[in-house]
Amino acid sequence: MSTTSTGMATRLLQRQIMPLDRDFDVLALYLDPEDARLDADKYEVGGNQAAKDLNNAALRQSTSTGRSLHPDQIESRTAFRVKSGERVSFGTYFNAFPASYWRRWTVVDEVALTVNLVGRGATVLVYKSTANGRSQRIDAATTESAAGGTFTFDLTLKPFVDGGWYWYDVVASDEDVVVASAEWTAEVPADRAAHGTADIAITTMNRPDFCAKLLGQMGAAEELQPYLDTVFVMEQGSDKVVDSEFYPKAVAALGDTLRIVEQGNLGGSGGYARGQLESVRKGSATYALMMDDDVVCETEGIIRAVTFGDLARRPTIVGGHMFSLFSRSSLHSFGEIIQPWRFWWQTPTDGYKDWDLAARNIRSARWLHKRVDVDFNGWFSCLIPRVVLDEIGLSLPLFLKWDDSEFGLRAKAAGFPTVTLPGAAVWHVPWVDKNDALDWQAYFHVRNRFVAALLHSTYPRGGRLIRENLNHSIAHLVSMQYSTVAIRHLALEDVLAGPDRLHELLPTRLAEINAFRKEYLDAQLHEDLDDFPPVRREKQARKGRDIAEVPSRLSRLITAGLAPVRHLKPARELSRTHPEAEVRAMDAKWYRLAAFDSAIVSMNDGTSAALYRRDPEQYRDQLKHTLEIHERMRREWPRLSREYRDKLGEITSPETWDKTFAPWTGAEPNAGTDD
Repeated sequence: MSTTSTGMATRLLQRQIMPLDRDFDVLALYLDPEDARLDADKYEVGGNQAAKDLNNAALRQSTSTGRSLHPDQIESRTAFRVKSGERVSFGTYFNAFPASYWRRWTVVDEVALTVNLVGRGATVLVYKSTANGRSQRIDAATTESAAGGTFTFDLTLKPFVDGGWYWYDVVASDEDVVVASAEWTAEVPADRAAHGTADIAITTMNRPDFCAKLLGQMGAAEELQPYLDTVFVMEQGSDKVVDSEFYPKAVAALGDTLRIVEQGNLGGSGGYARGQLESVRKGSATYALMMDDDVVCETEGIIRAVTFGDLARRPTIVGGHMFSLFSRSSLHSFGEIIQPWRFWWQTPTDGYKDWDLAARNIRSARWLHKRVDVDFNGWFSCLIPRVVLDEIGLSLPLFLKWDDSEFGLRAKAAGFPTVTLPGAAVWHVPWVDKNDALDWQAYFHVRNRFVAALLHSTYPRGGRLIRENLNHSIAHLVSMQYSTVAIRHLALEDVLAGPDRLHELLPTRLAEINAFRKEYLDAQLHEDLDDFPPVRREKQARKGRDIAEVPSRLSRLITAGLAPVRHLKPARELSRTHPEAEVRAMDAKWYRLAAFDSAIVSMNDGTSAALYRRDPEQYRDQLKHTLEIHERMRREWPRLSREYRDKLGEITSPETWDKTFAPWTGAEPNAGTDD
């Protein structure tokens, strides 16, 4: 960083990086040896849903030609060796420059790309893309001597209103060339010259090794240390991170920067709120970064997020992307919004929620060139300016689910946008093997979704929300999932009780929900399938149909109309003593389960199964309650919405959170929070 006489300073925005551990599975996120082959029509970039469904197979077809790079070509964290005759593109997730995001959200309007090459006859070619994915060559340079050369390219951000990237390719001639470094810099106002610092807030619950390794990873990144103020670990479990074999190494690396904060299990929102409160009260960091304990972090992404936040036009929440920890080149989502009519989180309709960048990288996928504007970013990695916390308060006391999305909507309403920044990412344990719509988490999904909608929905009575929730409850009923319906009722009853009990319920509701649902047969899990009676069936499947067959849309509509009536009738006699089928988790759709009077149903994680048994009397009672409570919610929505909105500032205030944390801080409300 340097300051000029014009009152401007040079700041590093992004640098070329290589994977630290030379992991071949993530190499495609840093380097690309393939030619770019664009998909689809230029006017159908993600496009309407019907066209996207038709073209989905073609869009996702791998563009790989079999060319590959070897991890041994990585010379250092910033250097890569291109072998003689090879061409390598740095138009990748971690090394391309997301020009449209910088153009839209920051004070930067021009960047300089400086590439340092070692080797004779090496050529660097600079490209940009348009929002519909077309690449355009901008400039090129070639080294003349064996010593190589350093080349600087001045690049404007003006053409990037709707989307687009900058990147560079390097071609080696008759000898190897080392791309020693590449940096993207910009001239910024002198008052933006110094970088901010971040408090890291990690909430952990019985993942000591995972968390300790993450801490060690942060501590080992020397370039990250100036950006760290304090690393808070909110310890909420019985298996402590301090007892992990990896913890001493983390302590040695982070030193006094690390602080362990112990408290009861208040869920993710209670843990993050504690980190936010500690950061606000300490007041020395520019940002508070929310991060999950079960992630592997690309530490450079933290630096990029802080840099982007420093140069944003207004205080801006800067989030990162999530890649799968088990399929490490698979991107979970390129951005998330709240669909206002349904009030449900989703990937924008012109994007994809699962994309393997090793099969089809950025330069070959048109939809990845459009700038994606979001409503929120998940708190697996999300940088929040401290001034935003000062202005709008801390997390809602929701335990888990919807705390991050509600905060994003609240910030947006107050004039603080969220940006999900390409190049800032973590690898996270994927959610695909979970079905949290069935277990104890179903309570929090329903309750917190309704609370968030009461606070932020722009449609009368939440748009489609009440009707959709009613339909889901009936689907669970005809699936014999009585425990799920019962806790969904509890969720709505707690919403109807108003906002005053949210803090009160935070430490206790999980245990109460778990105890309550275990009274139901469908929530009693067994690891051994031999614990269940053998399968026997009076009524055989029609025409010998297999359970895995997918019925037509008309057939599903007929089932939706008839199943609620059928479940009022007595169950078949044999089904009371023997399950009629074993149903795999992947096949356990409502339209299949509705045809049985009993079934053994496996769980998504593959570790256990439960016995579902149709109970007409219980079905009748729960159906009656379902209809009544949804009608009550529809009737009372206007009053509830006003009540929740009036109490939002009080519920999210540091003073109210002080009272909730008091049993673990030993402090009087509004006093300091040191343990």
